[in-house]
Amino acid sequence: MGSPMTPLDPVALKSQFPLFQKLPELVYLDNASTTQKPARVIEATRRYYEEYASNVHRASYAISAQAEEAYEGTREIVRAFLNAASTDEIVFTRGATEGVNLVAQTFGRANIRSGDEIIVSEMEHHANFVPWQMLCEQTGATLRIIPIGEDGALSMETYRSLLNERTKLVAVVHVSNGLGTINPVKEIIRGARTVGAAVLIDAAQSAYHMPLDVQALDCDFLVFSGHKLYGPTGIGVLYGKRERLEAMPAWHGGGDMIKTVTVDGYTVADLPIKFEAGTPNIVGGIGLGAAIEFLIEVGLDRVEALERSVMEYGLAKLATIPEFRLIGSPKNRVSVISFTVDGCPAADVAELLDLRNIAVRVGKHCAHPTFHHFGVTSAARASLACYNSVADMDALHDGLVYAIRTLRRG
Repeated sequence: MGSPMTPLDPVALKSQFPLFQKLPELVYLDNASTTQKPARVIEATRRYYEEYASNVHRASYAISAQAEEAYEGTREIVRAFLNAASTDEIVFTRGATEGVNLVAQTFGRANIRSGDEIIVSEMEHHANFVPWQMLCEQTGATLRIIPIGEDGALSMETYRSLLNERTKLVAVVHVSNGLGTINPVKEIIRGARTVGAAVLIDAAQSAYHMPLDVQALDCDFLVFSGHKLYGPTGIGVLYGKRERLEAMPAWHGGGDMIKTVTVDGYTVADLPIKFEAGTPNIVGGIGLGAAIEFLIEVGLDRVEALERSVMEYGLAKLATIPEFRLIGSPKNRVSVISFTVDGCPAADVAELLDLRNIAVRVGKHCAHPTFHHFGVTSAARASLACYNSVADMDALHDGLVYAIRTLRRG
């Protein structure tokens, strides 16, 4: 038997994040929106700008070769992180949103026609909902919705009933940004295969919480964003099976994505550059590589275990507040606690928490259908990362008690 997994110390991990050294009192609980950046990510981006800032692909001088090695090195880091078969299957994007739109406007426009059906879930982030609504408007296809149960889990029975010979694509979130629900994506993919449908997985909320293996999942596409994964903003990844990407038309035209251009036409470049027109986000790519190396070093299994234990502690602690109302109670969840407080507007609660240096998000979290389902117009959301501890949950509990007392006095 192997040795037991060494638990993470979130307090020690915090020392690797410069923001927490400058703001030691900050209780940062808005990680589903964006995470803080470890020193190694900041250092990697600083070194690019200070030591070898230059463009990639085509230049023949030394610092450009250094930049290209660092930037393209991230593609291999991502390939290994996802266990993709080849770096040709790793397309850099501006984020998960652009990845979904790319698939919608290339694979979707080429393969989906009037009368076809696309299945999404009621708990999708708008980034994995609106692009398919737009595609349906463009093609005459129909959008089918997997409903959420009252516990915040998907109705898999309904999902199976939606599958039919008209289903061309299933696009689902792995982890809900509004509820923390971990969806059974392997089962969803197996179901799609019975009718020959392609599958896209939105992993924006899972990539920094748990290990991913695209070959084991057998998904056709998977997207995630760098800024939720301790990396820079403006960089993300679209994974696609080689045969899918090769069959898809190019999306953006311009430099880099072509082999040749004449007055009569053009030929596109090989994968993955075919989908990466123009000067890329070089520094973002380099920072993303550093962020993934940080996560690999920390260990995603340990991250998942820590966050689950902190979340469970927090849920039990918050449940002792009579006015606290948790939104959704799926059995399989991670790192997201969305809630309302009886008699207290969510925005006012968040402002009072901020006075105690506790950062949470307020609203419908770019997941309007999710919160409409629960009849909620605005919710507060606390979301966890590897540097959050039970002490942060204690602070949130005490901050909510303070907010309730303050608002009731007012």
